[in-house]
Amino acid sequence: MSAPHDSPTRTYPQGVPCWIDLEVDDVDAALAFYGALCGWRFTEKLPPGAPGRYVVASQDGTDATAIAAIASPSTSGAPRSTWNTYLAVDDAAASAARVLGLGGTLDGVVEVVGPPEEPAGHLVRFRDPQGVPSRLWQAGTRIGAQRVNEPGTWNFSNLLTDDQDAALAFYGPLLGWTVGELGYGMVRVEGYGAHLAATVDPGILERQEHVPAGFADVVAGIGPAEGTPRWVVVLAVADRDAAAATAIEAGATLLTTEDTEWTKEATIRDPFGAELVLSQFDPPEEYLAAEAAALG
Repeated sequence: MSAPHDSPTRTYPQGVPCWIDLEVDDVDAALAFYGALCGWRFTEKLPPGAPGRYVVASQDGTDATAIAAIASPSTSGAPRSTWNTYLAVDDAAASAARVLGLGGTLDGVVEVVGPPEEPAGHLVRFRDPQGVPSRLWQAGTRIGAQRVNEPGTWNFSNLLTDDQDAALAFYGPLLGWTVGELGYGMVRVEGYGAHLAATVDPGILERQEHVPAGFADVVAGIGPAEGTPRWVVVLAVADRDAAAATAIEAGATLLTTEDTEWTKEATIRDPFGAELVLSQFDPPEEYLAAEAAALG
C-alpha cells in the first residue's frame, strides 16, 4: 500500500525500478486513453518547438504526485508503442561500463537529460544479453515516481525471460538483484524494505509480519516470457474487471485474466500496441488485519 500524501520525497536506491514511460507515435491519443483509464493529469515538459514531446502524468498536475510519462519515440525504428522501465543507479557512467562487461550492449552513450546546470538525470539505454531493452537512471531533479501502489498508479514491472538464471547472472552483479528464499518470481534488493521504513512508509515492516521474510525488499518480478523477452509494466487499479472494460471500450484488447493469492489481474494490449497489466490488490484477510493494526 502507498504512503500518505504528505509523505517525504520517494527516493530509489541502486537497483530499484524508479520510473516508467510510454513511447508512442500518437501522443495525444495515448493521453486520452490513459487519462480515461487511470485518471491522470498531464504536464508538458518540453518547450514548444522541441523535437518530440515528453508529457508527465500525475495525480494533481505537480511533480510531487508524478506517476509516469507519455512521450514521442526516442529512437528511430523503435516498436510502434512500448512501455519502458527505468532502473535506478548511483553512477550512470560506471553502470554503463558494467553493462558492457557483463555482456550487454549500449544503445547510446550516457545522456544528460535536461539543462546541464540542473539535469533531470543521466540516462543509459541498453540491452541485456538476451536483447531486452532496458534503461538505467541516475537521478537529478527527477527522482522517480512519487505515487505508486495505489489505484491509477504504477505498481510493478516484470522482466519476462525464458532464461531466468542468465538474467540474474546479468542483473545481479549490475544492480544487486537476488531472489533468495522467495524463489523465482520476485526480485529483491537487500535493504529496500528498511529504506522504505526509514523514508516514505514507516509501517511497512509491521504490516508485512505475515508475509514471507524478505518480501519488503522485493522490487520487481521475473518470469517466463512466453514470447519475446521483455519488460511488462503493471498498473494498479481499484477494480480489475471495471478497468479492463474501460480499456476495451477505448480500443484495447484483452489478452488474459488471472486471479492470484494477492491480486486480480488483466493483461491488455493498448490501442497503440503496448502490452501492460492491470492489477487489483486483493490480499488474504490476515494481511489486511495486520495492516489495519499497524496503521492504528
